Amino acid sequence: MAVPKHKVSKSKKGKRRTHQKTAAPNVSSCPECGEAKLPHFACPQCGVYKGRNIQAAAE
Repeated sequence: MAVPKHKVSKSKKGKRRTHQKTAAPNVSSCPECGEAKLPHFACPQCGVYKGRNIQAAAE
């Protein structure tokens, strides 16, 4: 098994991880009410998904 010969410093570790960032989520607007929502999710305000009201069906 490979064992490192020297300690990896915090700056060296940070330089290696510069490209491992989390991206901001893509946010689209609801076609019904115009509120911000995640794609492929029902709108949290009006409950519409793909032109159908999902909140009324869930109750």
